[in-house]
Amino acid sequence: MTIRAVLFDFSGTLFRLEHDSLAAHAELMRALTAPVGVAEGLDIPLDEWERRDLDPVAHREMHLAVLAKVGTPDPATFYENLCSPPFWQPYPDTAQALGTELPTAVVSNIAWDVRAVFARHGVETRVDEYVLSYQEGFAKPDAELFRIACDRLGAHPSEVLMVGDSPEADGGAAAIGCVVEIVDPLPTAARPDGLLQVLRKHI
Repeated sequence: MTIRAVLFDFSGTLFRLEHDSLAAHAELMRALTAPVGVAEGLDIPLDEWERRDLDPVAHREMHLAVLAKVGTPDPATFYENLCSPPFWQPYPDTAQALGTELPTAVVSNIAWDVRAVFARHGVETRVDEYVLSYQEGFAKPDAELFRIACDRLGAHPSEVLMVGDSPEADGGAAAIGCVVEIVDPLPTAARPDGLLQVLRKHI
């Protein structure tokens, strides 16, 4: 089958939340950027947590509640860092992976505009479409978010490769016929060419 377009997840796939000032909170940061799990056992309504990426206000409130419950000093500042471009680092092969000649979209469960992160690293023009949950009203694994991305790229889902780090969330693309590949959301230095390895299998 010929791949005619590529969809990429944002967090843990193209970029990772990494910064020296957050090093002591690595596990918490991973939990906060994962699609499921962090609200369990924290007396946070699970359904509200799972919908956080559809509403920027709810996103902030939910994160501040979680950060306060786990005893994070200065939750407001911590949250601002989570949404700040300097705290997101690209994987070593991100620019090259975005440099294919195929139409490309970023499909992300997110409640803030990640374009600033791409712009900071000079790769914003390598993405044709940004399909973000808070703007579209759907969150992965809802197939509608992937369908929107395929439609905007003008590609049939059966000819689209979805690359992400979450079988639960990104795996939802398989429901409409996309090819799905999962990469490990390792620290950026520990995964130098994971994206390129995936692309070479299909393109």
